[in-house]
Amino acid sequence: MDINAILRTLPHRYPFLLVDRILELEPGQRTVGIKNVTANEPQFTGHWPENPVMPGVLVVEAMAQTAGVAMLTGHETRGKQAFLGGLDKVRFRRPVVPGDQLIIEAELIRQKGDIGKMHITAKVGDELACSGDFSFVLVDEDQESDQALPEAVT
Repeated sequence: MDINAILRTLPHRYPFLLVDRILELEPGQRTVGIKNVTANEPQFTGHWPENPVMPGVLVVEAMAQTAGVAMLTGHETRGKQAFLGGLDKVRFRRPVVPGDQLIIEAELIRQKGDIGKMHITAKVGDELACSGDFSFVLVDEDQESDQALPEAVT
């Protein structure tokens, strides 16, 4: 998937779209995506100007968005949005800096209805940068945003 297909799948837009390309996709099951980390991204003006490091929360968000592509291309997902429901066993192993290319792989662990869990890894080359298990919930786009989300699968 190129950037145009990603934009048709995810609701995120600049500066918060953190997936540049999808290399592999098994709808509803697995995806491999790329996030190219560049020095001109807005977070690097303050995190940190003298030693820029991609904030861990943005690494996690790039991972969640890559997983979202898999979930939103599965069957019966038309008219749905994917929401992050929880994080388990998330570990950061190396800093991500400008010039790095994150290769993010997300694989479904289990799903029941609109709730599920994926194992996600983010690597720079052969080095693991971050990994963890992410819970998600698929919600109808027309559902009120202030309604409580269902309990995630544990």
